Amino acid sequence: MIALSNVRDRLEYQSLLLGTVVLVTCAVLAFAYQLTREPIRKALENDLLKNFSQVLPPTLHDNNLLDSQRHIQAPWGKITWYQATMEDEVTAVVLPLTAAGYAGDIEMLMSIREDGRIAGVRVLIHKETPGLGDKIEISRSPWITGFNGKSLSKPGPAGWAVKKDGGVFDQFTGATITPRAVVGSIKGALEFFEAHKATFLQPAPTTGGHADD
Repeated sequence: MIALSNVRDRLEYQSLLLGTVVLVTCAVLAFAYQLTREPIRKALENDLLKNFSQVLPPTLHDNNLLDSQRHIQAPWGKITWYQATMEDEVTAVVLPLTAAGYAGDIEMLMSIREDGRIAGVRVLIHKETPGLGDKIEISRSPWITGFNGKSLSKPGPAGWAVKKDGGVFDQFTGATITPRAVVGSIKGALEFFEAHKATFLQPAPTTGGHADD
């Protein structure tokens, strides 16, 4: 009976010790989360604003784009998009898009003026082959800037392809799949914008946005 009592006391002690360790660990994690949450949020916002500045000229907006975010179901998934305004008039929209590249998804950010012309496009994330498909990066080649000013009517339906397929956009030597995917994705985004123009150009709520469409 004495031995059994000792075992029971030992188990109770170990359970109490384990519970204490769990509580302390949870408290430390909660404290760390509270301590780092705001810096992480600000860092993410700064990264997003930096990306915005690469595709949207500052002369096109006087609003805080982060306050104008809205959501919509696009052919490539549900996306968060942003509305640029100047003196409360919608001038452009910024939206993410995804292309199926040679080695995986190509994540991009694109801005479209209210008249349907592209203001800018940048590749954010990709896994394309270094030295070949990575020319879609602005740091590797100015190729991506060739979309600036383009629209569905310029160069027209047939022109929205790489030159190998009869279009106007250059392909890369040994890596046609990558630029073909990017061109197709950007054209699809323009078509999506045109089909939902009323939604995209409707002024965002003045209470901070975050509306679902």
